[in-house]
Order: sequence, then structure tokens, then C-alpha cells
Amino acid sequence: MLQQKISYKKYAAKDYSHLKGLKGISDETLEIHFALYNGYVTNTNVLNEKVIELTEAGKAGTPEYSELKRRYGFEYNGMKLHEFYFGNLKAGGSELKESSALAKLMTETYSSVDVWKTDFSKLGAARGVGWVVLYYDPEMQTLSNHWISMHEEGNVAGFVPLLVMDVWEHAWFRDYKPADRPKYVEAFLNNVDWEAVEKRLSCCQK
Repeated sequence: MLQQKISYKKYAAKDYSHLKGLKGISDETLEIHFALYNGYVTNTNVLNEKVIELTEAGKAGTPEYSELKRRYGFEYNGMKLHEFYFGNLKAGGSELKESSALAKLMTETYSSVDVWKTDFSKLGAARGVGWVVLYYDPEMQTLSNHWISMHEEGNVAGFVPLLVMDVWEHAWFRDYKPADRPKYVEAFLNNVDWEAVEKRLSCCQK
């Protein structure tokens, strides 16, 4: 049993209510989505509290402890991926400037921004549920689009998420029929805050 208590700083859910008014993604869908995101924040805190409790009781390494630890990837990424997703949206979106560092890197990697966009959109329309993420590889200084399923499966160690799109049903099923998911992908891209995406890139290029 530990003599000293373990300190822990709780995560707090961020307020994304300013996103109301997105084109093609209804406020009702956003409300459902915000509630789901809040659940991941809550569960991340609960996991940490339970693991700390077991650790302080000298029960680290027990089956219960191990199963809680295995859950970390799902809850933590469920929280963080949603924050990336909401954080790269704004009502009406913004323009990706051809002269921007991101557009130039897209052209270097994919031959053009349009080719990148087609690849990203087709991946988002693929069968299955999960996430589509535009990643930056700091070592190779290049971009790549990736599919993530179940939050913790498909993330690339060391890569930086620049643009994150949620393609689980809760992100679009209130607004579109299953066969119309490409329309949700189009709506998402029309609401992208490219300045926020550019900022993520500039932060990891310093």
C-alpha cells in the first residue's frame, strides 16, 4: 500500500457550442455528439481514478487493474479525437489558400489539393465506422490519410493529426440516409476551419 497519495488533474469537457449553425450538420446532431464527447471525458477521468485507487491500495498488476489500463486507448482517444474533430470545424468553414504551407505540402505529397481531397473523401465514404485523419509525419515531413477504427486502432505513433473527421453514425445519421454518407463528408469539408488545421501543422514544424 502506498504511503503517499497520487495526484491527478481531471480532464474537463470543452465547450463547442459555438459550432451551432454548421451547414449540412444539424444542431440536433451536434447536441447528440457533444453529449457523447462528454461521456468520453467522464469515462477517462473515472478510469484514472479507479487505476489510482488500485495503485494506492497495492493492487497494481491485478486483473482488474490490467483491464482498466487496456481501456485507456479507447476512452482517451475517444476524448481527444472528438476534440480534434470539433476543433477543426466552424460554421461556413474557411478557404484553404493555395499559398499556404499545408496546400503546398498536399501538392508535394498528392500532386494536388484536389487529389488529396478526393482521397480523403473516398476514404470517408468507405464502408465501416471510425475516423478519417490527415496525418503529418514529422520525420519524413509528409502527409497521409488514415482510417481509424475503435479509436485506438489505426493511430500512428509519432504522427500529428491535422484534420480529423468522425464517420461513426452518430456524426451524421440524423441528417443523412446510410447511402448518403458522401454528402456528410462533403458537408464536413465545407465546414473545415483550415486556419485551425494550418495552426496544427505550424506547431509541429517549429
